[in-house]
Amino acid sequence: MEVEKDKIYSISEFVAFLNEDLKWMKACIIGEVGEVKAGPSGHMYFTLKEAVSPSGEPISGKGSAMINCIMWSSKYRLFGITLEPGKKIVAFGSPEIYAPNGRLSFICDTIELAGEGDIKKQYDELKKKLDKEGLFDVANKRAIPKYPQKIGVITSKQGAVIHDFLNNIGKFGFNVKMIDSRVEGQGAVEDLLASIKTFREKDLDVLVIIRGGGSMESLMAFNNELLVREIVGFPVPVIVGIGHDKDVPLMALAADKSESTPTAVANLLNESWEQALLILERYEREVLKRYEAIIERYQEIENNIKLSFQKLHSNILGVRLKIGSYSEKYIYGFSNLLLRVSEKIKNIERIVTINNPERQLKLGYSISTINGKIIKSVKEIKIEDTMSVIVADGVVETKIKNIKNN
Repeated sequence: MEVEKDKIYSISEFVAFLNEDLKWMKACIIGEVGEVKAGPSGHMYFTLKEAVSPSGEPISGKGSAMINCIMWSSKYRLFGITLEPGKKIVAFGSPEIYAPNGRLSFICDTIELAGEGDIKKQYDELKKKLDKEGLFDVANKRAIPKYPQKIGVITSKQGAVIHDFLNNIGKFGFNVKMIDSRVEGQGAVEDLLASIKTFREKDLDVLVIIRGGGSMESLMAFNNELLVREIVGFPVPVIVGIGHDKDVPLMALAADKSESTPTAVANLLNESWEQALLILERYEREVLKRYEAIIERYQEIENNIKLSFQKLHSNILGVRLKIGSYSEKYIYGFSNLLLRVSEKIKNIERIVTINNPERQLKLGYSISTINGKIIKSVKEIKIEDTMSVIVADGVVETKIKNIKNN
């Protein structure tokens, strides 16, 4: 945006014009915190001055300088750094002119400690505090579910990390949902928090947070107290895969499972599926082995049956030959035997016919019974018994009124 030379601007117009250009002048500046003042709403107003050596000389060698800084409360709460006079910090943001008084201030988006000793000190203090609260206790770690499928992934879509992860995760029907997030420096804190909160509303089996290795300075976002508490309170187990030089990032200590590389995280997710696959393969081999044994047994039975039939066939042929050779010899004797048997059967039929009770009934005889038992003597009956008299064409029921003995 260029100034129109022939136009006369009001002060507010010109300041607005300047601020429009200034907001694009994003920069990181390093300095020593001077005066610090907290506003009623929690906004922080402070000065950053040129850092000096122990002798009092500006470290940059370019003389002393100072700039007014502002950090809004919503941003200040993110980074867990207390602004105090003398603390050396790196601030990222852009300049802005406050129109009512014409004051230029540097509006900070992020702040981080600049001295390596201060960074280590802050790490150790926060680690001790969170450890005392039990946020790193192994007893509180949740087990990674067996056979996970719905995977939430937070990482940068740029670079090799996401490709390593996706290239190594197995083809087990995983449903991977990814959120692209910054993972470098303090500026990543806000992105990571937003990503975790977004995944809270999703149906997941496990949440994965990964990035490549780096120094303590580059991993400062992963030592953030708010992020650690988000990890511990997340509704499903969390796996963190962050490479590091020496000190383990606090997010990795708080996670339910920590791995050193994205590839190791992918292998961890594959593990239970691969074990299941091995079990299925073992069952498959066992089934095939048993099937082969059954086939062999049936083949053995089939061979035995074939041999038995061959033997039976030989025996039948032998019998047939014997029958052929002896048929003429025995046929006459067999015919006589049949004739004698036939005569005997006829005699038996005549005897059976003569002695058939029905024949006797037709001749005028009858059979008397009581309760189905044939009466052979008057001693077997008594007065008022019901007697059945069987004749040729029916049965007569009668009551005994009198008994006479011979």
